[in-house]
Amino acid sequence: MTRREFTKKSALLGSGLAASTLVACEGTKTIRNDELKVTLPRPIQIVIDDVGWWSGEDGHTRQEPYRTGINRNHVPADYQAIVELGEKLGVRPQAATILCEWDRENILRNLPTSTWMREKWDNSNWVGPWLDEAAAIIRDNQNHYELTMHGVGHEYWEGKNATRAEWADSFGTMRPLDQVELHLDYYEKLLEQNQLGPFPTSFVPTAFLHGFGLTGAHKTSMAAVIKKRGMNYINTPFYNMYNAEGAQYGLFGIDDGILTVDRGKDLLDWDVFGGKPSGILTGSTCGLHWPNMLHADPSRNSEIVDGWVKHLAPYNDKPETLLARNSSSFRNQLVHHVCTKVALHENKINIDFLETNKLQDQLNENPLTIKIESKRKLTFTSDDVTLTDSEILKEKDNYLYTLEIESVNGLEKAVVNFVAS
Repeated sequence: MTRREFTKKSALLGSGLAASTLVACEGTKTIRNDELKVTLPRPIQIVIDDVGWWSGEDGHTRQEPYRTGINRNHVPADYQAIVELGEKLGVRPQAATILCEWDRENILRNLPTSTWMREKWDNSNWVGPWLDEAAAIIRDNQNHYELTMHGVGHEYWEGKNATRAEWADSFGTMRPLDQVELHLDYYEKLLEQNQLGPFPTSFVPTAFLHGFGLTGAHKTSMAAVIKKRGMNYINTPFYNMYNAEGAQYGLFGIDDGILTVDRGKDLLDWDVFGGKPSGILTGSTCGLHWPNMLHADPSRNSEIVDGWVKHLAPYNDKPETLLARNSSSFRNQLVHHVCTKVALHENKINIDFLETNKLQDQLNENPLTIKIESKRKLTFTSDDVTLTDSEILKEKDNYLYTLEIESVNGLEKAVVNFVAS
């Protein structure tokens, strides 16, 4: 079965599971009167899968990983492309990373379920100066590059056979707990070998195989396991997630205290190499696979990156969406987008946080963003919250304000006043 066939088959299975998803608190996203329209915009986080391979070869016919499926090896410039995308959009993309081909000391011989060579693992072909070059790019560009955990070797090897996938089987059942813990241990060892920074706080399951809550005979969930490692966020498509109906809030669920976000459907297939992005993002994630943003000639990666910048930048200028600056602000805005309510009364915007505060553990100090459309130029004030930033976009006779509101944590209600200026 090809990777595309596997994904389609899994999608059909998952769609049935997700059909009864319950939206527990559905806030008012947009309200309007004769003078203006107020929106709690949907945040969009950029997530790039399968970063970390040095070989681009699709090896699945030999019981090796699919990798990225491109017809060249990866180079440090491919990591720089992620940074460039982040810089040009003013965001911090998440790079969901596989680390086995970063193993400088062949330690994965001690973890035979993580690679196709098992106890005979030898990564000498991929040890060279490019490791240091790429590591420096990652370390030196933390504002525009977030290393997210994807996996050690992407699949799971039992004997000589690769099975999908590393963290869960094709039914979404978590792998044996002792193996999951070991894979996490070795992921951390590989981070340390290459000085790639602390353990990630976010996770994208390999092959999108994941279970929400308990799976199989396990007495603990994958979310609970990674929570002990300091993680607080999982991004995966719900159409492919076991027990998706357990996700309580439509666009996301809380699994053992971990925010689990529905990635939705990507704009391009995983193996589209250097393609031109098209289509409309309907969910809260812009999901890519690494080949989608690279060129056959690495020196021309910027051409593909610029295509993505051109496609994504307008989402910041729409009333109903914004590009999340980083995964922390993304999670915060997403909770508000779903649960916070807004209402208009005369010259006041009333904001209701009662439902949102039930998820206080998921909120952080990032500001809440609201967008306001008006035919008049407005000035905003509040006695309840701090208004830290106001951007104005004027098109013809219409103004679009992007208003950042701080000091909302713990508040039940707040009022923002507006007057024509």
